[in-house]
Amino acid sequence: MSDDAFMEQELRSQPETWREAARIGASGAEGALPEAGARVAVIGCGTSWFMAQSYAALREGSGQGVTDAFAASEAFLGAPRGYDAVVAITRSGTTTEVLRVLETVRGTIPTVTVLGDPDTPATPLSDRTVALPFADERSVVQTRFATSALALLRAHLGEDLTAAVRDAEAALAAPVAREWVDAEQFSFLGTGWTVGVANEAALKMREASQSWTESYPAMEYRHGPISIAAPGRVTWLFGQAPEGLAEDVARTGAHFVHHDRDPLADLVLVQRVALERARAKGLDPDNPRSLTRSVMLSAES
Repeated sequence: MSDDAFMEQELRSQPETWREAARIGASGAEGALPEAGARVAVIGCGTSWFMAQSYAALREGSGQGVTDAFAASEAFLGAPRGYDAVVAITRSGTTTEVLRVLETVRGTIPTVTVLGDPDTPATPLSDRTVALPFADERSVVQTRFATSALALLRAHLGEDLTAAVRDAEAALAAPVAREWVDAEQFSFLGTGWTVGVANEAALKMREASQSWTESYPAMEYRHGPISIAAPGRVTWLFGQAPEGLAEDVARTGAHFVHHDRDPLADLVLVQRVALERARAKGLDPDNPRSLTRSVMLSAES
């Protein structure tokens, strides 16, 4: 596999794309994104769904209003739920399930779509859009669009992303441990908004390197999933560590990973691990098995 994979180039550009996304978010995103107090549903598919989970937890947790995240194919948006806005996240702007939701709620619930390519079907179906073309990607495996979308949304919630960007730069310079490249299995854990980050880390590792990965809320890990932990396997935690978890994992013989950096920046390190595992297996992370850049279903699907 070539050392100049698009995935490599794109994941390394994240400090720059986060700065620009945060600038747009902090400036109000031209009034497109929901303001505090609105009841919001956030939808996406795959990686975008996991970023929706993180945004929903951050927005509601900061007291800015009820916020629910849905896989676009499982979104419950009927009138009894009382949503004031739907936020869609889609890199391609062509994902069938997202387009179906936008079309279904058109004229009944205001919509805003965060997307990488504005010249796509999602734009005319949305009341408003926030385009991040500088974060769009050529690799099938998403890295910078997803994290830049979340950087945008975090900044719009009032967060200062300066430290997160600095942490991302450190994550790009950090060594990739050999035991991570060679590990048999990964379990990714999170709490609050980092549950979505954990889900995305597991997906990234599966997509890029065909690895056996799982993800859970951290406090749920001891309710069964810890039984998979063993020597030669990794348990990787994003965010605050529940009391005693590191010791419980250590007793299994698995390697416990927990870094003192912004969790979104730690995801950048996981992206690098996924890339190195793909290289070690001779895989092309830009074109994973059975995947395409966008899922576009037939009308009958």
